[in-house]
Amino acid sequence: MTRHLVTGASGQLGQAVIRHLLETSGVAASNIVAVSRDISRLEGLKAKGIETREADFSAPEGLAGAFAGVDNVLIISTDAIGHRVAQHQAAINAAKQAGAARLFYTSMLEPATSKVIFAPEHQATEEAIRASGLAFTIFRNGWYMENLFAAMQGALPIGRWYSSAAEGRTSYIARDDIARAIAAGLAAPESDNAIYSLTGQEALTNQDIAALISRITGKPLSQFTVSDEQLAEGLKAVGLPAEVVPLLVSFDTATRAGDLSAISGDVERLTGTKPQTLEAFLEAHKERLGR
Repeated sequence: MTRHLVTGASGQLGQAVIRHLLETSGVAASNIVAVSRDISRLEGLKAKGIETREADFSAPEGLAGAFAGVDNVLIISTDAIGHRVAQHQAAINAAKQAGAARLFYTSMLEPATSKVIFAPEHQATEEAIRASGLAFTIFRNGWYMENLFAAMQGALPIGRWYSSAAEGRTSYIARDDIARAIAAGLAAPESDNAIYSLTGQEALTNQDIAALISRITGKPLSQFTVSDEQLAEGLKAVGLPAEVVPLLVSFDTATRAGDLSAISGDVERLTGTKPQTLEAFLEAHKERLGR
C-alpha cells in the first residue's frame, strides 16, 4: 500500500489534509505518517493509529530518517518567510535521499509573477522540485476565506474597510476545500507531473465582499480605496509591526494587479464537488466576523 507523509501536520492545513485523507479519501491510518517539529502536538493523530515523527526543516541532518519508508511526501510550505527556500530545499533533498517516489507541495497562485512579497520563495521551491528529478504534484493554493476574519476585526466595528485593492478581484477559497482537494490528489495522484490551481468558483472585488458581509452581519460596512502608501501609514498607525506592513500591503497590491483572481475547476476535478461559495462560508461562520 502507498504510504503518505504529511509535513506541518500540527498546523491547520496539515490537520485538515490528514482528516480528509482518513474520512473523505478513505486512506488507512496505518498508511499515513504525520510530521511536525513539535511532536507533542500530534498526540491526537497518534491516538488514531497514525505514525508520528519529529522533524525540523532547519535541522536537515535529521530529515532523511524522518522521511524514510514512505512513497509520497507532502511538503506544506513553512511559515518562516525569508527562510523558506533553504528549508524547502532541505526537505526536497531528504525526500529524495529517503527514496520517496513523489513530491507534493503547497505553493500559491502565479508564483512567478505575483506581487505578494513571498511569491519568489514559492517559485524557487517549485524550481527546486522540478530540478530534483522526482515526480511531483504542485498545489497552487488560492487565498483563504479565513483571511477575511482578521481583516474584519478592525473594519466592522467602525464600518469602514480601507484597502488599496481598488477593483481587483479575489477568488477566495475555504481552507477545508483546499485540504479536501490536496487529500484527493495525494490519495490518487496523476501518473504525470501535475500542477493544480485551487481556487474558489467566483472572483469578487472588496466592494462586493463588503456588501456581502454587511448583509450577512446586519452591520454597515463600506469599502474605501486608498493608495498603497496610505494603507501602509494606516497599518502603522494602528500599531502593526513595521516589518509586517509591507507584506500586508503587498496582498492588496497583488489583488489590484489581478494576481489572486484566477478561477480554476481543479478543486471539482480532484474531488468531484465544487468548493463552497464565499456567501455560504460567511453565513456558516458569521459569529467570527468582527471579533
